[in-house]
Amino acid sequence: MALAKEIVRSKKTVNRLHENKAQVNSISMHLGESIAIARTVGHLSKSAEVMKLVNNLMKAPEMETTMREFSKEMTKAGVIEEIVNDALDSALDSEDIEEEIEEEVDKVLTAIAGETAAQLPEAVRKERMKQPSRVQEVRREEEAIAEGVDDEEELEEIRARLAKVRS
Repeated sequence: MALAKEIVRSKKTVNRLHENKAQVNSISMHLGESIAIARTVGHLSKSAEVMKLVNNLMKAPEMETTMREFSKEMTKAGVIEEIVNDALDSALDSEDIEEEIEEEVDKVLTAIAGETAAQLPEAVRKERMKQPSRVQEVRREEEAIAEGVDDEEELEEIRARLAKVRS
């Protein structure tokens, strides 16, 4: 019987030890959680300090003014680009009109002067075939400008050609 009492007592002691171990593990987990919360609070306070410094460095009214000016400049650039594109389109369209006008003049001359006038436009056309057309010159100049011609002499040459085309 003494042995049975000792077995019962040792089982109760083992159960108490398991309960104590579970409580110690629970306390350990609560302490780990408390440490994690303390670290998070520390990090949040440092983040708040950094945000305050950034707000002090970045002045919102000045930034707003700068952004408005930037927006206005971008709008101007867009308008200028549209104007230039419209001007180029109309210039290229006028070249087509000039060619049509020349063809009509040739027809009228042919009707009035007969064969002599008919031979004259052919000679003029043959001469034009040897030289690049104005439209091609304008396109080459536009391509050179788009490619960003850096050489000042080439730029002056392009300007001179453009002046000839316009006149």
